[in-house]
Amino acid sequence: MGDAHMSGSAPQKLGILARLVVGCVVVFILAGILWHGITAATLQRFWHDLIARPDAPMRFRFILQPLMAAAAAIHDGLKDARAGRPAYFWRMLRNPHERAARLNEGLNATARIVLLGLLMDVIYQVLVLRTFYPNESVVTAVLLAFLPYVILRGPVRRIAGRRRDGASPHQVS
Repeated sequence: MGDAHMSGSAPQKLGILARLVVGCVVVFILAGILWHGITAATLQRFWHDLIARPDAPMRFRFILQPLMAAAAAIHDGLKDARAGRPAYFWRMLRNPHERAARLNEGLNATARIVLLGLLMDVIYQVLVLRTFYPNESVVTAVLLAFLPYVILRGPVRRIAGRRRDGASPHQVS
């Protein structure tokens, strides 16, 4: 996790792994549009396949990836609380000057998880669906890896911040 996490409020650039993930996502989206198009039937199949996945083989990823994202969110949320920074998601939404840096920070923190998610979904599709829908892989990886990170980091920061701010002056932390 080392350099993938932000220290202070200095601008953060995308790391190599995060750039690889962004590149894969762009390629997957373009390939999905070119191979399968965007039609009502494609969207219907997409949602059907997405909903059916938790009951299919490799369902462990529906637990593994969010847990990994939660671990990264807890780590970064605690760092935010110690540094006295505002909650991640609200800071990203409310401060347009920091938006790109905060998004980069989240991508750096979850790059391994998203990449693992993309790989696991490709394997799942080839084994179970006997085809490949790149856009479904992107949505699945983002839903299981990046979204839990974004959702959990702020509440972790708020809870840790309350505990820190509510601590007795005689307590050693």
